[in-house]
Amino acid sequence: MLRSSPSTENAGAGCDSSDDPADRGSAALEFILVGLLLLVPLVYLVVALGLIQGQSLGAEAASRHIARAVSTATDAEDARLRADAVLAAVSKEYGLDEVDLSIDCTPAGATCPRAGATLHVSVRTTVPLPLVPPVLELDRIAAIPVEASAAHKVSRFWSER
Repeated sequence: MLRSSPSTENAGAGCDSSDDPADRGSAALEFILVGLLLLVPLVYLVVALGLIQGQSLGAEAASRHIARAVSTATDAEDARLRADAVLAAVSKEYGLDEVDLSIDCTPAGATCPRAGATLHVSVRTTVPLPLVPPVLELDRIAAIPVEASAAHKVSRFWSER
């Protein structure tokens, strides 16, 4: 029979730290504590970015659809009704609140929209961050502005009645 090495015989005898009662069970507690400290901000960030992305998609959809609806309308009254209907539908779909809508034409002229002009639609809104209290107007300070714009050529068959 071979003799064993003295370095392997006593390796576990003097170095065993598992018998120390102060070290037992602290790894699970540390894992939970550090996990919560890292998980809560990460979840908040994901929720906040999701809200911002949803509102930016809504603003982009509103500007694009309003530009198309107004540019294909037959007259100014039809354009106004179409723009209101599209804005109401998109606001309901994406949950947009307090939408600021501006419509301009290029080249600048007397009436907008008019035949052959390029219609520029801009939609602005703000995204309030979640869980921000309205104390000291913190909810207004912690709001992210979102803006989208679209351009569309007005039909040359546009009629100004």
